[in-house]
Amino acid sequence: MKKRSLRRKAPLWLLSAILVCAAAGCTGSTASDAGGDKNVHSGDGDKHVTLLMHFKSATFDPHNDFIPLRAGVTETLTKLDENLRLQGWLASQWEAKGEKTWVFTIRDGVTFHDGTKVDAAAVKASFERAIAASKPLAAGLKIASMEADGQTFTVHTTEPHPALPSEIVSPYASIVNAEAEKSVGKEAFNSAPVGTGPFKVRQFTPNIEAQLERYDGYWAGQPKLQTATVRFNEDANVRAIALQSQEADIVYNIPAESIPSIERNERLKIESVSGLRVHFLLYNQQKPMMQDLKVRTALNLLLNRESVAGDIALGHAAPANGPFNDKLPFGIKEPAQKQDLAKAKALLAEAGYEPGESGKMYKDGAPLELELITYKARPELPLIAQLVQSDAAKAGVTVNIRSVENADTYLAQNKDWDMATYSNLSAPRGDGGFFLNSAYLPGGALNHGKINIPRLTEIVTQLNRTSDSAQRIQLTQKAVAVVNEEIPHSYAVYPNLIVGVNERVINWMPGREEFYILTHTMDVK
Repeated sequence: MKKRSLRRKAPLWLLSAILVCAAAGCTGSTASDAGGDKNVHSGDGDKHVTLLMHFKSATFDPHNDFIPLRAGVTETLTKLDENLRLQGWLASQWEAKGEKTWVFTIRDGVTFHDGTKVDAAAVKASFERAIAASKPLAAGLKIASMEADGQTFTVHTTEPHPALPSEIVSPYASIVNAEAEKSVGKEAFNSAPVGTGPFKVRQFTPNIEAQLERYDGYWAGQPKLQTATVRFNEDANVRAIALQSQEADIVYNIPAESIPSIERNERLKIESVSGLRVHFLLYNQQKPMMQDLKVRTALNLLLNRESVAGDIALGHAAPANGPFNDKLPFGIKEPAQKQDLAKAKALLAEAGYEPGESGKMYKDGAPLELELITYKARPELPLIAQLVQSDAAKAGVTVNIRSVENADTYLAQNKDWDMATYSNLSAPRGDGGFFLNSAYLPGGALNHGKINIPRLTEIVTQLNRTSDSAQRIQLTQKAVAVVNEEIPHSYAVYPNLIVGVNERVINWMPGREEFYILTHTMDVK
């Protein structure tokens, strides 16, 4: 974690993008657009922090949104520590009883925000709610049945599931008082869930903000902060302005081009953390063109990873050689693919495309024209889209860019796209199993391109049944080798997590996992 600023000469396509943005008034928003009053610091002596996030949250339902856990309202049975090792949280210990049974001991002395004791029965009820609310969670946990006895919570799975303790790190596995929902109703509960975290919800305005106050009965000790505000704004320029004007104390996903001006302010700092995320191109294999491996390989060769890392991320990223950061134990050590326009053109020719008089590629009289979906919540992605558009044109490929507000919803509900810029935590549990299952297996929650590679499915299925750590690493790397041969995605860079922080915030650093943001130890000067 360190302050970094790498300045490079911007390429023409990036300069053009910046000029277009300026002409459209991208930086013309006032800081007040970030939401709320100009002075976010409480005037009555309370210790208060304002956190500005880059994605909107339409709900505070902990089983369908990450923000309740990130805001310190809910917690899970297990969590990752700063070294990505699994540790207990609401569970003090756990053990396997045979291949399909796990027994968790629920930590004693924990209460929900309404004072109700957290026991195994409450945990069981919470998981029943979570499984009903979240299909991705249900698919990942593979729970057949559950039992509760005092503080002992037993889970029986439908198949051997050695990774279950790491799967319940998922924010969707947050523990809430499901009984409280029965008295207040689903709508009210999804605006103010009753969790176990250091903060409870005072008021939630969908897509705008959440007002929080500390929970004095928090089991791990009284929180240092008395109140906190979590705000949402997907405009990267507005977020940077909010930090600089001190409307926000902590701002996630600061655009790289804003870093130099922020670092000139001695009251502000940038934390640039090597994370668990990967930016990539996702190919829609529902489209016949994208089913052609030669076309996907050509597009992979057109991707200029070094330009993404250097010219877009300004050094706050590393070229990617697969879905998992090569610094992780299960990441591969091969060099990232270099851009090769000549080879890309040759592959397109093998796929039956020929250049017309204009230089554009044609097949059977139809031009090679692709629809690329992007979204602005992650500021690098639209710029990556423009880089792809520019370099593809050099190979005679026309790329039309369309920006959408909610990429997941659009990609899941529409088939008219060919590829998309996308970003995901590929190792959010400190293990590769989650991403391999959700991104590549048929029916996976992240498999928007309808990928179906039988030999990859076979390896992932074997991984799911394997408990030995060394064998899991080998199987994960074997799966990545298949991914790099079949190219269902083109991996661009491993971006750093870039967070702007006001110097008044103490006892806090952003975590690589991007889960645990507001904590009971966070304080202000």
